[in-house]
Amino acid sequence: MSTSLFGANGVRGVINRDLTPEVALQLGKAVGRTFPGEVAVATDVRDSADAVKIAFLAGLMAVGTDVVDLGVVPTPALQLYMRDNPDMSGGIMITASHNTSEYNGIKMILQDGIEATREDELSLETFFTRSIDPVSPSDHGRMRADDSAIPHYVDAVVSQVDADAIRASGLTVCVDCAGGAASLTTPLILKRLGVKVVALGCDTAGAPSRESDPTRENLADLMAVTPVVHADLGVGHDGDGGRSVFVDCDGNYLSGDVSGSIVARSMLGGGKGWVVTPVSSSMVLEDTVESSGGQVRYTEVGSHAIVHRMLESTTVLGVEEHGGMIFPEHQFCRDGGMSLAMMLQIVAKEGPLNALVSSLPRYYTVKHKVPCPDEAKAPLLDWFYKELDGGHYKIDTTDGLKVYCDDGWVLLRASTTEQLFRIYADSSDPQISEDRVRQVEEKVTDFIGSFTQGSSREQLGPR
Repeated sequence: MSTSLFGANGVRGVINRDLTPEVALQLGKAVGRTFPGEVAVATDVRDSADAVKIAFLAGLMAVGTDVVDLGVVPTPALQLYMRDNPDMSGGIMITASHNTSEYNGIKMILQDGIEATREDELSLETFFTRSIDPVSPSDHGRMRADDSAIPHYVDAVVSQVDADAIRASGLTVCVDCAGGAASLTTPLILKRLGVKVVALGCDTAGAPSRESDPTRENLADLMAVTPVVHADLGVGHDGDGGRSVFVDCDGNYLSGDVSGSIVARSMLGGGKGWVVTPVSSSMVLEDTVESSGGQVRYTEVGSHAIVHRMLESTTVLGVEEHGGMIFPEHQFCRDGGMSLAMMLQIVAKEGPLNALVSSLPRYYTVKHKVPCPDEAKAPLLDWFYKELDGGHYKIDTTDGLKVYCDDGWVLLRASTTEQLFRIYADSSDPQISEDRVRQVEEKVTDFIGSFTQGSSREQLGPR
């Protein structure tokens, strides 16, 4: 792996380049030393899932760890299984979530169903770098299968919402699961809720109809089909079922912070409460939450950080700008099935999704990414920070460098899973957001070019 074993969401990398059979085998041994009891393992439907799983399980069982194989399930289904099966010592999800098909990953889940802490990961990294001997043949780990995770998860999601109100509304939903793990759960949830389903990419046996990340570009078919079939809304999941990105009845794409604003407003109901979100979220969320009587707390990017901030105090909701939502009354992880069920309840009780969107304040977020070698990421942020030093800016360094302006903000952040540098800008004026990203992108590109050619940062000035 490029900088450290763990990124923002477990171990992740290109299969057979970063995430090799040798890495999976050794990581399995390290996890076995960390979790001495029975470990639950699940995968999404990536082509490389079996190869990573076999190598990982070989390592686990070689050090005497017993395995419960859950098969293909969404990540939130594994996490719920862990929480409700306290005899399990740990869980492992083999997935790369939203990354493209050449990636895969390994995510560690603790006994209570929550993602591992940074301290847990650092401890595991220490084991990973050591030579780990196998146990004797008589102590070798064993494996058993358990197919209860999916029905248990579906039951739990349905129990969290007003199913009668949803059934009475006669809703139709267009669903795009990208052929991922949510294909095995979302249609079942909707059937239980009496919702008519128009399915796109809900077959795990065929080739995925699109890349896993539910971006505007990847959900073009969903946006086109939803109004044609007169669906009340459309939903697109990522490969492991953690995210739900929505489309209204007119085919308009909703960013995660817009849909999160709708859910937060409904859940707050004019009362007090905290909503936790990363620094990359649009100001639409903060404005909506504050006008509904709540407050926003910001974290670094990643559900890992959001969950552990939510555990520090009583919160109503966790929101990620790319479509993840965390419902503490349900479980402490992003959950695409739960997000969909909650949105259906809101539409059933409060009106059409497009009308709910139009009632929100309007902001425009522009996102660009620039190829950037890992060794240039920290120097780049240092240089930008020095350039701003002495200026009249409010600066947030929670994750990367976020600079507040009178009419919005701009965020510079290094990717933890890819050799990329991400640039975001948010404003009520779309041209301001676009111009701001372009200006910063020019500076980033110049710095990276100079850095890779061996020029010193001190010789590089702003354009």
